[in-house]
Formats: sequence, C-alpha cells, structure tokens
Amino acid sequence: MSMPLFIRSLVRSEPMRVAQLVVGLLLMAAGPVIGVIPAPLPIGLILFGIGLALVLRNSLWARRRYVRWKRRFPRAARFTDFGLQRRRSRDPRALWRGK
Repeated sequence: MSMPLFIRSLVRSEPMRVAQLVVGLLLMAAGPVIGVIPAPLPIGLILFGIGLALVLRNSLWARRRYVRWKRRFPRAARFTDFGLQRRRSRDPRALWRGK
C-alpha cells in the first residue's frame, strides 16, 4: 500500500527532515540515560536504535561517518545493520554466516 503523494511530500520536506533529525538526536541522547534505570526490557538500547535510524535517514554527514565505522569494524557492523533492517528482510542466520 503506497502513501498518498501529499503525505509522502510532507514527510520528506525539509522542515520535517530537520524535525526527524532533532528527534533522533534526542532519542540517542536519552537512550543511555534511560538505560541505567533498572527495567526488564532494554528500553535505552531500543531508544538509541530508533534515534540512530532517524539520524542516519536524515543526515548525509552521519551516513558517511557510519560507512567509515562499518569499514573499520565489520564484525560489529553486521549486528548494527541487522538491527537497522526492516523486519521482513531479516535473516538471523546471516549474522553467523558472515554475509
């Protein structure tokens, strides 16, 4: 199901991109702070991951830094890429095969 053109243009507009970038940065900053609170779920890690996805989606500078980091630490990058994928395209066996 595709989004209507109006909503698609609104989501990708410059003010909305900046807003998503700011929200992503706030979530990344709040993740470690909330992570120190004892909870049954890793809420801080989840918030950090959502914030990272928003920042990588809306910042060319952050994407370039992320690609450099992936080249430097390929093993850690596999786990990060797995977490940033859409749910339907995840294959958990690919983590251990090295692909």
